[in-house]
Amino acid sequence: MEVRVFLVEDLKSTQGLLEDLFAALGGIRIVAAATTEAEANLWLEENPNGWDMAVIDLVLDQGTGMGVISRAKAFPAAGAVVVLSSYASPGVRRHCLRLGADEVFDKGEASEFMRYCAKFGERENSGP
Repeated sequence: MEVRVFLVEDLKSTQGLLEDLFAALGGIRIVAAATTEAEANLWLEENPNGWDMAVIDLVLDQGTGMGVISRAKAFPAAGAVVVLSSYASPGVRRHCLRLGADEVFDKGEASEFMRYCAKFGERENSGP
């Protein structure tokens, strides 16, 4: 089973890098991407069961990822919510976790993020 990722990231270059990363890991695919808070929340509303993991940046073209975190977690079948941001200070991490994020990574922690995604994929694919 493939892990379906909803990506909330405004930089096209980062979107491309993450798409390449997930392809290299295997079994993980971006099913949709949003560049603003409103676009992300609308997609979540229209696709409540369409994702297994949301990867959310905090600084977006319009709005922030903070509002997307709590919106994503509002659905009964919510998948994992992972923040990937250049602004993941200790205080920001704590706030994101309080909002419902499962994990918070700074964009400089690429290897830790990759390990998390690989383990998540293994866990999802092992089944009950």
